[in-house]
Amino acid sequence: MSASIKDYLMLHFIVLIWGFTAILGLLISLPAIELVFYRTLLASLAVGLMFFIKREPLLIPFSQMRKVVGVGFVISFHWILFFWSARVSTASVCLAGMATTSLWTAFVEPFFNKSKIKWYEVALGLMVISGLLVIFSFESGYWLGLSMALASAFLAAVFSVLNSRLAHQHSPYQITFYEMAGAALFALLFMPFYANFLNEEGLKLTWEGYDWFWILILSGVCTVYAFSVSVELMKRLPVFSINLTINLEPVYGIILAVLIFGESEKMTPQFYLGTAIIVVSVLTYPVLNYWNKRRKILPPLG
Repeated sequence: MSASIKDYLMLHFIVLIWGFTAILGLLISLPAIELVFYRTLLASLAVGLMFFIKREPLLIPFSQMRKVVGVGFVISFHWILFFWSARVSTASVCLAGMATTSLWTAFVEPFFNKSKIKWYEVALGLMVISGLLVIFSFESGYWLGLSMALASAFLAAVFSVLNSRLAHQHSPYQITFYEMAGAALFALLFMPFYANFLNEEGLKLTWEGYDWFWILILSGVCTVYAFSVSVELMKRLPVFSINLTINLEPVYGIILAVLIFGESEKMTPQFYLGTAIIVVSVLTYPVLNYWNKRRKILPPLG
């Protein structure tokens, strides 16, 4: 098996793991913000311990550290909305909203890079909106969860663009450590506001039942391992292939949710129609993007 085939298989495995995170959020009894705090705190401690055991340098210039920690703040808010969305709706609704991440990226990236928005990005954006309108029309009871998922998807697009600039400046595990530490710090700072204004029951920091096991899986496998490997794969695989594969995360996640939770995750046919419209538009984007780049490179026939 060639190294490239191994890399592609590993990428699909990582995307499958990410599709499982919404399910873990429902299996763990902790609310969203407490869950994100423990997830990121344990992840940063695990990476820090790994650097200590291997006696490898962990420190980066302070100017760079501030940027990476700042991205961690964005990641933390993204995950809080992500798990909150699954709690107030279902894992399937959450993942349907998250399917818009790559199309948000199509608009966020030109903003940061000061480049023009392409016509097909606008067309596909309108296609996504039509899919969301189909879902909202028949699943109006989940509007809050879907809105949170859309906001989470937007933040995912923001930190993905920012991370693409950091990936070639530091090691994947250095980036993971400081971003997870920043995410834990943001969750900690957000807790007083959350407890006083957003949740009448206050904070819940105690674990129940098998929470400890699922949190270890979430922080170790779905965070440290998957996050670090994905950053490493960015150095070897084409961006086109990575984007196309990551777009399958909602598909994997919704299938896993139905298999694990059964009837509670089964939605109306219109929900799956709306989700299908979103997924088709998302999968079409990298194809059109690749075609557009090839058209500019290849000389015209005749």
